[in-house]
Amino acid sequence: MNDPHHHEHAHEHARHGHEHGHGHEHGHAPHDRGHGHTIPRGHSHPRGLTGRLRHLLTPHSHETADKLDSALESSARGMRALWVSLAVLGATALAQAVVVVMSGSVALLGDTVHNAADALTALPLGVAFVLGRRAATRRFTYGYGRAEDLAGIVIVLTIAASAAFAAWAAVDRLLDPHPVRHIPVVAAAALIGFAGNEWVARHRIRVGRKIGSAALVADGLHARTDGFTSLAVLVGAGGAALGWQLADPLVGLAITAAILLVLRDAAREVFRRVMDAVEPELVDHAERALREVAGVRDVGELRLRWIGHRLRAEVAVVVDGEATVRRAHDIAVEAEHALLHAVPKLTAALVHADPAPAPGEADPHRTLAHHAQA
Repeated sequence: MNDPHHHEHAHEHARHGHEHGHGHEHGHAPHDRGHGHTIPRGHSHPRGLTGRLRHLLTPHSHETADKLDSALESSARGMRALWVSLAVLGATALAQAVVVVMSGSVALLGDTVHNAADALTALPLGVAFVLGRRAATRRFTYGYGRAEDLAGIVIVLTIAASAAFAAWAAVDRLLDPHPVRHIPVVAAAALIGFAGNEWVARHRIRVGRKIGSAALVADGLHARTDGFTSLAVLVGAGGAALGWQLADPLVGLAITAAILLVLRDAAREVFRRVMDAVEPELVDHAERALREVAGVRDVGELRLRWIGHRLRAEVAVVVDGEATVRRAHDIAVEAEHALLHAVPKLTAALVHADPAPAPGEADPHRTLAHHAQA
């Protein structure tokens, strides 16, 4: 672009022939407090001679290969979490299914079906993580990270289906009561269900938050509620032991209600991702990091979006109107660098430099005014 007052700088990571020579690979992970959306403590550049030397000598790069390595590692960690969860929940559901056949407990049946459904949600997520590793193409220019959000929708539908089945089984047993057999075994199966689900929940949520996967976190929350519904089966078993036949189907209905609560939370999280929602605090943090960059006079439009478990940014910064193209480029590079350091999970940033307005100067974007959305 020939206008010295405008500059657009894109830090792209796949297929583009233009490679930037401002690589700085993090020798450290971004500060994260354990949640994919949590705002980190800002990354500040080292101070003092020793700190500056350490910063220069430590390998730092935001180039294509390094970012792809990080993305692949995130997907690999997600895959490992899924397969471990599938094995644990599959074994839990199988053990409970045996007890369901022995006892005829509807409450335990609802819990077993829900645990089996939770285990099977690993399949769409696994497909999404595999797709997410594929490089961007001329058709899918942002890559395949959105497959993770589609997997989240499948998970929500699976939770809804398990809730419907649990409700149907409980109502059917209310209308046609049957005694529960082998009550001590039912109680033991309930404890097994709680232990298996709680372990899986902790594992999924921890990994999901580390890699920024909303779908994996939603799946972990799903498993956590399954654990508490397993404990509810104990209440049904206790009521059945006291001779109250309706205790088992009533607990089955309570489990249905708990599943619906999980459905609400998971649907809300997935909906926000599909609609490109980010926490406002994350935008505020990115804006503060940009304002600290030398040469940035103001920050204009700033947009962030999740693509799978990775973030992308688009921002306009205001620079000196008399700056040369080269100087505007340098400022844009520093602004991008600051964002990549400050915002966890951010893998790409598009920085546009606008000139600071001079007295009486026309709006530099006037040519685009008639394209603006109403």
